Amino acid sequence: MTDKEIKQLMESNAKTAQAMLDEIADARQERQELREGMIQLQNAVARLTNVHETIVNLLISLDGDRPTILKKLAAIENKLDRLLQKEELQ
Repeated sequence: MTDKEIKQLMESNAKTAQAMLDEIADARQERQELREGMIQLQNAVARLTNVHETIVNLLISLDGDRPTILKKLAAIENKLDRLLQKEELQ
């Protein structure tokens, strides 16, 4: 091999090595972006879980209050019935 051929081979190898290093750097960047995306996704799932738990607790609370509300509505209905009966008698 001549000096010129050796020089060309070295340049070719250097370019190939640089291209490989660039690809590795790009792959690292992509992995970092994926990690950040996964963290954001995990945070979103955690927030959704908290919202879900809050809604469930609210629904449980409403179910617990329902008998009281129904009793009050029944009492109002009974009073109205008595008032209407009194008016009919008069």
